[in-house]
Amino acid sequence: MKSYYKLCVLIALVVSGYTSPIAPPADEDRESIAVNYLTQLYGLPKQSNSDTEKRSSGMSLRLKEMQQFFRLKVTGKLDEETLDVMKKPRCGVPDVAAYSTFQGDYKWKKHDLTYRIENYTPDMSVAEVDDSIKRALQLWADVTPLRFTRLYRGTADIMISFGVGDHQDGYPFDGPNGLLAHAFPPFEGIGGDAHFDDDEKFFYRSPQGYNLFLVAAHEFGHSLGLEHSRDPGALMYPTYIHRDVDTFVLPKDDVDGIQSLYGPNPDETGPRPTPPVTPNKCDPKLVLDAVTMLRGEIMFFKDSFFWRSSPHRGTVEQHLITGFWPEIPGHIDAAFESPLEDKVFIIKGEKVWALYGYEMAQGYPKSLSMFRLPRKVQKVDAVLYDETSYKILFFVNKQIYSYNEEQRRLEKGYPKPVEVVFPGMKGKVTAAFQYQVVKNQMWVTLQKYDTSYDFRFWSLQNFSFEILIFKALHG
Repeated sequence: MKSYYKLCVLIALVVSGYTSPIAPPADEDRESIAVNYLTQLYGLPKQSNSDTEKRSSGMSLRLKEMQQFFRLKVTGKLDEETLDVMKKPRCGVPDVAAYSTFQGDYKWKKHDLTYRIENYTPDMSVAEVDDSIKRALQLWADVTPLRFTRLYRGTADIMISFGVGDHQDGYPFDGPNGLLAHAFPPFEGIGGDAHFDDDEKFFYRSPQGYNLFLVAAHEFGHSLGLEHSRDPGALMYPTYIHRDVDTFVLPKDDVDGIQSLYGPNPDETGPRPTPPVTPNKCDPKLVLDAVTMLRGEIMFFKDSFFWRSSPHRGTVEQHLITGFWPEIPGHIDAAFESPLEDKVFIIKGEKVWALYGYEMAQGYPKSLSMFRLPRKVQKVDAVLYDETSYKILFFVNKQIYSYNEEQRRLEKGYPKPVEVVFPGMKGKVTAAFQYQVVKNQMWVTLQKYDTSYDFRFWSLQNFSFEILIFKALHG
């Protein structure tokens, strides 16, 4: 018993889990929110009111650490953007760098591991829980020498259980919409075990609620020795993000992390799906899928991700598309904002989704034929909305179709070659949007290289994605 308490003291520094935002009462002020957040997650010491100056200095330091981790503007001050991040759903343990391992590099000294499911949640059938756990472990086995064998009795390396409140491990759960789960790094005794809060609602396939496979796969990363990643596309990112579980492939950041501990899978016999890589906005070869305005913000889409660029915030945030809209797949074809309808339309193949602000509009997805395009058009390359005429230009191969949104009909005389509509513009257009810089209307399109089209002078200018973001931020 004595050794068990020593173990708990050690593991208290490295226990991992998902939590909802730390939600203080409505009457608490900004500083109280920050103090609670930084005390729980960034090690801000608890001090009395007489230590005001000392606390202020310590808080500024912890704010800088937090801002650096989330790639915010590092000021050491509690600005609105920092406060917004503090209110987001996230994990309740300290944050560290990309695919870091626990302090001391906790890892299993063997490759053949056992697991046991001690009990079940009533939210799912026994078969659904078994399958979710098995697939979550297999996700890690596929890229490492690790092999997992299930036990039905006795003590396994990874003991898996569902519980509520104080479940006798020193880390009580906090009821619905709070702590989802936690896991312990490789160690004797409780090390490697994963616990799930049975006050939460777990699902097998539904995009609503919390998918057990995704939560378990994240927790098992901790059970194997991984900490959190700064990569927003990583499975080990602190916040819960819904993903398509039928097509999910372990991202490269997670593969690199787990293989740094255990090495690659020596038994691979053929090519595996390429691990998805989080796109880098600084990549000189980056070609965007779509660009659109959304109520003053500019959104840049690439693969399964999008960047939000807001002049008011002064920063660029990167997110998974499914983290905001589980219904919308990645690798979209086009997107545009319609001020007339106050909606953003997102297109992939023959399907069209609509957003009202950041909420999904009812009645979607609809068919691409809603824009009166001919049946032979089953995919578009880009869409450009002209606010001055309410015309929507659809780029299809090297032609343009013009749709009049007010009259809800295609313009006569179309399609026309792209170069006829925009003299000098050659090549395939992949993304386009209209953006006002100072007082000049500019047509901005993204082809093989980022290019701006100045409608006034019928001229092209090349510039980088970084410059495009700078213009979006500063005008």
